[in-house]
Amino acid sequence: MRIVHINGADLTQIIKDRFGMDIEAASVVLDHADVSRTAQATVLLTNKKQLLVYIEGSSPLLLADIKKIIAHMGLKAELYLPPRGWPAYFDDIGSQKFRQVFPGMKITSKDDLVYYRTLAPYNPALVLISEVKNGEIYQFDADAHGSWRVGARLSYRRVPAE
Repeated sequence: MRIVHINGADLTQIIKDRFGMDIEAASVVLDHADVSRTAQATVLLTNKKQLLVYIEGSSPLLLADIKKIIAHMGLKAELYLPPRGWPAYFDDIGSQKFRQVFPGMKITSKDDLVYYRTLAPYNPALVLISEVKNGEIYQFDADAHGSWRVGARLSYRRVPAE
């Protein structure tokens, strides 16, 4: 297994430092693939058979942007991992955004925050994948029809532990 580097740093160490997830990469499926004009993704399979996507961009990204990117890549997300030490990150940011728009209203349920959670800044992003749709992982290509082309082929579906 070769070590994946992002800007000179070991990707597994970046994931541990920023997301608190201690992983060992078994293989790299897609390395530094463009997923927008300003963002790149690395797709890796861990030794525990988890498929992870690490996305980093040179411009600000929101959770909504990451969700769109994951969908365009032909992937189905199981979990968007919050920053290390802040497990309620998306809910906390969503609550702040909700209060900015509706200062006098109270949040009555998590359903009130569905949209506002997507406004949370999320760069870099780490996503646990549950399924690769159609066995193809796409990457951004401005010259391709529809701006996306196949970057890698992988049959993957995560079976949830019971």
